Amino acid sequence: MTDLSQLDLNLLRVFDAVARERHVTRAAQRLHLSQPAVSNALARLRAALGDELFLRRPGGVEPTAFAQALAAPVAEALDRLAETLAAQAPFDPATARRVFSVGVSEYAEAVLAPRLVARLGAEAPGCLLAFRHADRTNAEALLERGEAAMAVAVLPEPTALYTRIRLLPEGFLTLMRPGHPLAEGELTLERFLSVPHLLHSPNGSRDGAMDWALEQEGRQRRLGAVVAHLSAVPAILLGTDLVISLSARLAGALAAAHGLLLRDPPVEVRHTRLSLVFHRRFEADQGHAWLRRLILAEAREA
Repeated sequence: MTDLSQLDLNLLRVFDAVARERHVTRAAQRLHLSQPAVSNALARLRAALGDELFLRRPGGVEPTAFAQALAAPVAEALDRLAETLAAQAPFDPATARRVFSVGVSEYAEAVLAPRLVARLGAEAPGCLLAFRHADRTNAEALLERGEAAMAVAVLPEPTALYTRIRLLPEGFLTLMRPGHPLAEGELTLERFLSVPHLLHSPNGSRDGAMDWALEQEGRQRRLGAVVAHLSAVPAILLGTDLVISLSARLAGALAAAHGLLLRDPPVEVRHTRLSLVFHRRFEADQGHAWLRRLILAEAREA
């Protein structure tokens, strides 16, 4: 077994670059080293670990089974180290080069992503925003595994390891096609419940904020369909008598973009509120703090 104390840890940067690129010359370019320097480092690492690590093949190299097993933990360790060092360094958005991974619900992405991407392009052109889906079922796991630096969604109160900032209080509006039977006249609860409803539920749940509000009235709506993605909603509404109740900002944007009608639902839905949640280990990270301030500012503007 290799004694880690005898291993030159700089060699692991070379290993990581070759494992990612599958090509010695491209790895050298990535590291700003010469190809002979990378080849020499690989030779030293092979001797230290007692494994060939990478086998030559047309167009590059192929990792051995041992190298494949080693690649993920080495990459994770180097990434965590880079994050830790970056957290202590001053953050200048104009010159920074950094990837921010943010977990978002589909609603948060629709409302905030266009504004955030535009701001990042103007203020931090060398940085990248990488959005991935997050909701109450998986947000904490994403944060715990380090797969997202923060999450923005309708989320429950997290544990003490996390900080929660509340954003965007929201009312609800009901969307329907022009000429819908509910488009004119008083929208009573009886009329509202007489038609089938569409539910947007990325995680497959069959109830939402409207169902919870109706339950307080001792009533229940009839679902006509459940969809996982908002992109399907306009076409379904335009081609059927289904209606959908969504947070007001999103409903307004869909109505304007697709010629849909908006009505106030006959039952009061408790205002939902997006939350920004992040692990407390990022509190002192200047780049993370900058992005948090940006999200807060855009949430107020939205």
